[in-house]
Amino acid sequence: MQSERALHFVYNADSGTLNAVKDSLRKWLSPETYDCDLCALTHDAFQENKAWKAFRESADIPMHFHHRDEFEKTFRSKWLPKYDFPAVILESEHGLELMIAADELKALNEVDALIAVVKEKWTLYS
Repeated sequence: MQSERALHFVYNADSGTLNAVKDSLRKWLSPETYDCDLCALTHDAFQENKAWKAFRESADIPMHFHHRDEFEKTFRSKWLPKYDFPAVILESEHGLELMIAADELKALNEVDALIAVVKEKWTLYS
């Protein structure tokens, strides 16, 4: 783990070009069947949402982004809890802690709501 406090955004999708193409097509053709609410908030069908990108680039919050398989490989441990993805996970000197759960992400309807929740919870965990 890294030594700084940081947020890890974990998408409910696996890495790789083929997976990215399949996910983009599914999000575009049949958004109601797409199962990554975090990606649906932060990305349009083929690119990062402009409001999210502006927030991400201007926020004074260390952020790391992972596909599900990358996160599980990076943080592999017998003590790693079983997370439901997508999720936002706080990394601190105390380890990893679930900050925004999958059901909370599902309840958010727009990127501005995600940005507000991230800001609020980052402040609470400071």
